[in-house]
Amino acid sequence: MTAVRPPRGRSTSAPTRSAPKLLPIPGGLKLTPPKVPAGTVYRGTEGMWSWVLHRITGVGIFFFLLVHILDTALVRLSPAAYDAVISTYKNPIMGLGELALVGAIGFHALNGLRIILIDFWQVGPRYHRLMFWIVIALWVVLMLGFAPRQLDVILKEFPH
Repeated sequence: MTAVRPPRGRSTSAPTRSAPKLLPIPGGLKLTPPKVPAGTVYRGTEGMWSWVLHRITGVGIFFFLLVHILDTALVRLSPAAYDAVISTYKNPIMGLGELALVGAIGFHALNGLRIILIDFWQVGPRYHRLMFWIVIALWVVLMLGFAPRQLDVILKEFPH
């Protein structure tokens, strides 16, 4: 019987980093840290940064939606209170916040499509780094189309 070899450049087992020596714990016990597989997706490379940015943008979008629902609910309680709250949003800082919100939504949406491809496309994990840079490139193109227009609106609406 002939042994089947893995393709070149691939091993049958994941390399592991050697574990440090036993760590002393009060009470005389010694603890060995678990071995961590080397070269996993989340080790300071594109996979980790994609994960971090996806979580940050998701939390930011969540809080925007929470505030949006709460201030919109004021219309039913008191239209005057609603108008007062909305008038506080009319300043340059909120204009920049809108720019950040559009950026967050754009990245979150594009990266979400990337995650779907990684999960459901058979070769998706192999191309996750390339897809990350494609997401960044598309996001930059989208933001280059939106940011100048938004900044123009902010500068015209709020002259210095």
